[in-house]
Amino acid sequence: MSQTLIDPQLLAQRRAEFLRRLGGAAAVIPAAPLVTHHADVEHAFRQNSDFWYLTGFDEPGAVALFLPHQPDNPFVLFVEPRDPSAEVWNGFRWGVEGAVQRFGADLAHPRSELAERLSGYLDGAEGIAFRVGRHPEVEPLVLQAWGRQLDRAPRSGHAALGLVSPCPLLHDMRLRKAPEELERLREAARISAEAHELARRVVRPGLSERQVQAVIEQHFLEQGARGPAYGSIVAGGDNACVLHYTANNASLKDGDLLLIDAGCSLSDYYNGDITRTFPINGRFTGEQRALYELVLAAQEAAVAAVGPGQTAEGVHATAVGVLVEGLLELGLLCGERDGIIEQGAYRHLYMHRTGHWLGLDVHDVGAYRLGEHPVVLEPGMVLTVEPGLYVSDRLAVPEGQPAIDERWKGIGIRIEDDVAVSEHGHENLTAAALKSVAAMER
Repeated sequence: MSQTLIDPQLLAQRRAEFLRRLGGAAAVIPAAPLVTHHADVEHAFRQNSDFWYLTGFDEPGAVALFLPHQPDNPFVLFVEPRDPSAEVWNGFRWGVEGAVQRFGADLAHPRSELAERLSGYLDGAEGIAFRVGRHPEVEPLVLQAWGRQLDRAPRSGHAALGLVSPCPLLHDMRLRKAPEELERLREAARISAEAHELARRVVRPGLSERQVQAVIEQHFLEQGARGPAYGSIVAGGDNACVLHYTANNASLKDGDLLLIDAGCSLSDYYNGDITRTFPINGRFTGEQRALYELVLAAQEAAVAAVGPGQTAEGVHATAVGVLVEGLLELGLLCGERDGIIEQGAYRHLYMHRTGHWLGLDVHDVGAYRLGEHPVVLEPGMVLTVEPGLYVSDRLAVPEGQPAIDERWKGIGIRIEDDVAVSEHGHENLTAAALKSVAAMER
């Protein structure tokens, strides 16, 4: 198996910070397993992002232990050993020796020894950090090890006090990207933006959505990415009003818009996520232009709202405010702006949030609220900004709002960029994918 190697020093710094945050608790972080696609064929392997973030080890079935109570050997890996008979079928393994020599483990063991060794490694920890409900092969072993400690507690005088999730600690770390991570996100953004520009140049009536998808994903692969970061959405006409449309099997029609939501995933799993919408024949109709200009104004205002001290909720509120004002002017809404927003009477036309965190996962980890308070944006955070409008009969028009004239129906528009919070504002990582009205026409 080919392996993308991350800077060992960066990984060591992440592990040191994670161990510090754990305090006296020991963490058990499993790798992803192989997942069956059909019969004896597996899906392409995709590593668990938390495991990858701390280890850089890209093989299935491994388990990492983080043991702050054992300062001489705080990082232990259990991995599949070298096995020529298995490797001839499924590719190279680093094995126990590679886990230590190439991935910085203090100690490493064959995965088959986890059951017998786990209890000993966890002994003496004040708590156990493990995400329950996600790792059915490892979870019973963790619970058994903890149970043995509890059984011995009356005699030994100590046991782990509780089982907690490592996610709040680890995901808070992942939310704030290091400079090296921002460089990788810039690279994912560059490749993704180039693919969008290529696609717009080839689109014409009569092509299929699938042909456009092929152009985009071919560029991802040619540029060295693993492939698409998610199921590419190539949605012509009314298909664009289905938010997660991935059938991509319709013909592109003269007079329709085409919405493309696609981004690449790099070899080290950092992702791009871009949406652009443009006329298939190169010219907007009057209704299409009016709605496109409105979404673009909302998106540009929302991007401008990204900066230190702001919040993702504030970015969303900015986009909603612009959209509602514009829809009132166009007659697609009626009433008083603030009341419409408070009641959500616009949600038959705009039903999703304006963005999400971006990183190793497309919908990346990290809280948006801490209790009653929205998370404040800080340098190093990266989020998408993606308002849209989707005019169809799929959702009922709220009581008191105007019926939708047929001339608007079937128009779906979304514009999405990847935006990093910087020291004094923001950086639009995907600005190379054009979005002005003039650029969308030809």
